Amino acid sequence: MRRLLGGCSVLAVLLFACGEPVETPPAPPPDVPPTYHRDIAPLVQEKCGSCHTQGGIAPFPLQTYAQVFEMRWAVQAAVKARIMPPWMPAQDCTEYLQDHSLSEEQIALLSRWVDEGGVEGDVAGAPGGTGVSEGGLSRVDLEVSMAEPFTPTQRPDQYRCFVLDWPETATRYVSGFRGNPGQPSIVHHLVAFLARPDEVATFQGLDAADPEPGYPCFGGPGRPGNTVSWLGSWVPGSTGTDYPEGTGIQVEPGSKIILQLHYNLSSANSAPDRTSLSLRLESSVQKVAIMQPWSNPAWLQPEAMRIPAGQADVRYRFAFDLVPVLSRITRGAFRDNEPITVHTAALHMHTLGSWGRMEIERKTGINDCMLHIPRWDFHWQSSYVFTQSKEVKPGERMAIECHWDNSQPNAQDVTWGEGTGDEMCLGTFYMTQ
Repeated sequence: MRRLLGGCSVLAVLLFACGEPVETPPAPPPDVPPTYHRDIAPLVQEKCGSCHTQGGIAPFPLQTYAQVFEMRWAVQAAVKARIMPPWMPAQDCTEYLQDHSLSEEQIALLSRWVDEGGVEGDVAGAPGGTGVSEGGLSRVDLEVSMAEPFTPTQRPDQYRCFVLDWPETATRYVSGFRGNPGQPSIVHHLVAFLARPDEVATFQGLDAADPEPGYPCFGGPGRPGNTVSWLGSWVPGSTGTDYPEGTGIQVEPGSKIILQLHYNLSSANSAPDRTSLSLRLESSVQKVAIMQPWSNPAWLQPEAMRIPAGQADVRYRFAFDLVPVLSRITRGAFRDNEPITVHTAALHMHTLGSWGRMEIERKTGINDCMLHIPRWDFHWQSSYVFTQSKEVKPGERMAIECHWDNSQPNAQDVTWGEGTGDEMCLGTFYMTQ
């Protein structure tokens, strides 16, 4: 099974991806052999079906008994190694919505089915109401799209950014987000960044400097420091999401959306893609939200975040009490010295990353884990939504810690940067006050 990114096959989530999970039938008693239609099909459809479909990003479909039976040994190996379904957070950190990982019981059930011959069973015995959960974006008020199609040419991966126009003439608030890939078989994931009016010229310059549609962008949208706010993200299988009720991200007239697309040609031929975004909008909200980038500003300085060659575990950590300086950090959207509520967390490094963690250092001395990625994979990045939002009070510090392995043969010293040979340690979280 494929190791590279897929959504509910997993951006995301980038992402706020797959709606409410479908309840998986309990494992049969030990003396009752599992069958495909009764036990395995509901599990495969819930956890794998959104990507392993005909024309999807995964290299083969898993929609029928014949398809699953043919690939049963690969499926068993991938789930036992926890390579698939792709779910990167550690189990002992916190709980997230749309958790599409497999439990130990589910892995044992699927593995037993394979070991006992992959019995098909009676289709009439299949439980009703199974399948990929729907959920998703409840309302579409605006759709924005790439101005023209783009055909990727680099194999296997190509990162490309496109500047999308924002047509609204009054201040609006984005309260929901969904990505719509033009070519689902090659769009691996996407991130939409918000460029405010005073940031637009930088991105228009990058776009104008490349004769093809868009411009190359690897680590971020291309702006030095990569501190542009997120608007949303998408991974295969996502049906979109509504942001917490009464909240929304403010977008001013004259802004632009910078759409970063990760194309992957490992299992499909290149084709013209014209991806779009569907947005839910409000004219006002009870609480203004921000997808806030989080990192140590000092790391952006030359040589400040050096990762020496030959080192197998290089660590950098940053913790800071942002509540007293909220107004400056959020450009006046939040008030200083008032608690914030954090709803999501995402982590970003490049290809040398080995593991990372984001947490809240509480005044009690306890560290409250927001996100722990014990096995970093650059191609599997997402934003994870807490089942219970986390409040950060004055005197408590937001912390981010990144680890890298730079011990490969012919390694060179690495510092912060946008390029494929550079590195980053960056968090992002959706927060309100």
